Amino acid sequence: MSASAVFILDVKGKPLISRNYKGDVAMSEIEHFMPLLMQREEEGALTPLLSHGRVHFLWIKYSNLYLVATTLKNANASLVYSFLYKTVEVFSEYFKELEEESIRDNFVIVYELLDELMDFGFPQTTDSKILQEYITQQGNKLETGKSRVPPTVTNAVSWRSEGIKYKKNEVFIDVIESVNLLVNANGSVLLSEIVGTIKLKVFLSGMPELRLGLNDRVLFELTGRNKNKSVELEDVKFHQCVRLSRFDNDRTISFIPPDGDFELMSYRLSTQVKPLIWIESVIEKFSHSRVEIMVKAKGQFKKQSVANGVEISVPVPSDADSPRFKTSVGSAKYVPEKNIVIWSIKSFPGGKEYLMRAHFGLPSVEKEEEEGRPPIGVKFEIPYFTVSGIQVRYMKIIEKSGYQALPWVRYITQSGDYQLRTS
Repeated sequence: MSASAVFILDVKGKPLISRNYKGDVAMSEIEHFMPLLMQREEEGALTPLLSHGRVHFLWIKYSNLYLVATTLKNANASLVYSFLYKTVEVFSEYFKELEEESIRDNFVIVYELLDELMDFGFPQTTDSKILQEYITQQGNKLETGKSRVPPTVTNAVSWRSEGIKYKKNEVFIDVIESVNLLVNANGSVLLSEIVGTIKLKVFLSGMPELRLGLNDRVLFELTGRNKNKSVELEDVKFHQCVRLSRFDNDRTISFIPPDGDFELMSYRLSTQVKPLIWIESVIEKFSHSRVEIMVKAKGQFKKQSVANGVEISVPVPSDADSPRFKTSVGSAKYVPEKNIVIWSIKSFPGGKEYLMRAHFGLPSVEKEEEEGRPPIGVKFEIPYFTVSGIQVRYMKIIEKSGYQALPWVRYITQSGDYQLRTS
């Protein structure tokens, strides 16, 4: 990676924290960052990497803070950005909210964390659960003679402590798929993709090895199985605990898991998804005084499934007033600050069709026509169902003491960026 220094700046560009790892970049170089960023922003040419002379600034903005890494070399940019986002994640775990105030209130801990996160420009211990074993909120109150660094940090398995014990050994697996969809006014699907994550909650004693089997198409091809019920995964990303060489060889997902909650893997599928909740809307204008919006929602998923917490956001003219609603199910409310009506349906079974009518007073129809209409947005969650058809075929748990453990699997499909254009 070879980052020379890391800086945390406030929103005005004033350094709050700086940590120089290599000493080859003068700390005063950070003074050039903010003027350069503002200049590029004015020119409309802002990029995540800015250069001043021989110094390169790789930066991200989070809340009211800038996190900046500097380097003189042609460093691995993706690794630098991964490190900066990991730093945000660790600080958020420690301070709950990462903002200027939490940095000022925890100066000592922030410096300790930066010392452990990176050494001589290379990432070291970046797992917050392990860091919390020896850098606590009372980091300066260390017992005399007590070893500061737990053995976990120097283990080959740095993400899991030894000696973990549970009375009941269990693993909970959540397969969560978000559907990103954009449909134009003619009903044609412009964008369609599934973004999936597999999250684990692990309550296992000792140092177990887990093997997860999915209906992965490449694996089915390697083993000569029927490909009909398999899924082709793209852009697969794994937690550091997964043995990548084993996955590359025979597509086995083998790992020693961290304790508690973590995201094992994420994936993406660029596939034509049939809209799970289909929306049709009709707008009728009467003279120049009122407008009536009719929205029809249909569940286009299997009848035995139910979508929970459905919210349909329907845009309305910015000068609308005097709202009246009639719904065949659920409730509707007007949110004037966002110029939308939110139609909430607690439970939406597959194959069902519902209607909502909204009446508004409208002083100026012409104004609405000039503005154009934003798309209708839909939020939902469908349990026990995945759009892609991905399945957990097995979860093997191997531990030297030979205990029996129970794996539990749950499938959830939810809306991601799900929009239907009306004009």
